[in-house]
Amino acid sequence: MRRSARRHQTLVAVVSALAASAACGGSETRAPAPDVWAVVDGHQIHQDEVVKTYRREAQNVPTSTTDDGAMIAELGVVDEIITQEVLLARAKALKLDATDAEVEAAYATRRASMSDAEFQQRLQERSATPADLRAALRRDLVVQKVLDQDVSSKIDISDRDIADYFAGHRAEFSVPETQYHIAQILVTPVADPQIRNRRNDDAKTPDEAKRKFEMLKAKLNAGTPFAELAADYSEDPQTTLQGGDLGFISATQLSRIPPQLRDVVLKTDPGNVGAASAGGGYTLIAVIARETAGQRDLNTPGVHDAIKSTLHDRKEQLLRVAYLTTMRSRAKIVNYLAQRIADALRTPPSVTPAAPGK
Repeated sequence: MRRSARRHQTLVAVVSALAASAACGGSETRAPAPDVWAVVDGHQIHQDEVVKTYRREAQNVPTSTTDDGAMIAELGVVDEIITQEVLLARAKALKLDATDAEVEAAYATRRASMSDAEFQQRLQERSATPADLRAALRRDLVVQKVLDQDVSSKIDISDRDIADYFAGHRAEFSVPETQYHIAQILVTPVADPQIRNRRNDDAKTPDEAKRKFEMLKAKLNAGTPFAELAADYSEDPQTTLQGGDLGFISATQLSRIPPQLRDVVLKTDPGNVGAASAGGGYTLIAVIARETAGQRDLNTPGVHDAIKSTLHDRKEQLLRVAYLTTMRSRAKIVNYLAQRIADALRTPPSVTPAAPGK
């Protein structure tokens, strides 16, 4: 979600006005500067930090066309930064930090999800620099290390927990019909204005499509991972960013796709790649796994680990909420942005007395 400059300016103006009003309220405590939106154990969180974070995470902020919606989003970002500051203080106590190599690896991963041109466009849209992104990634990595040490490492899922879950959820492990986990790389013989692969690579003619198909086969034979090729070259905008992954499809769903594609899936063993062509285009299909119909038990490959992962995630979610609530309760936190908005709502409108005789 993008926020317009007008919305930013409106929000800043409203908050500045609220701050000025709060400063005149007669409190004995000196009011902070208008650009101080929160304080955590004496550390000030400034407006520009909130705005930078908002822009960087814009795609995760609920879309709103109103200034109220923008302010709600800003409040959410302030709360997020407050929690992060609390955990960064905990990281110092634990002597936890992120190495430069870890930051660069995270940075490379972020860049790998889009082409160079798209990456630069995203930075420009958010008025951010590579240094801003690296700094944010470092903070995220440190916070995650704290959570890993104080929460995740404390979770223990026993075999009894797993057995009890399976006994109460047997129906979840019954497969009514054969399932196929597949991925694809699509090559079309026409120009596609919506191309989304990382290399912005697009075959525009049947000859180009054939050459691209042969190149992809050569790279697969040389050992390049299928998912990497899909992210770099596939022309299907719906699956490119997922490495071509289509997930599991049932035998019934498979029966409804074009015969040439269905036959490839049925004839290709799990772990291998097949190919189909039609109308000058090509599709490479990787059959990742095949799940036959029937009731699974705890000895079925993958069932034990899947249950353990589910139980671990549930317990981690519960413990993380409890942990963050506890850590925040121990810190001295003042959310001035929230206070100013709330104070403005409680302030009655001024009434100008009527002139005598009116």
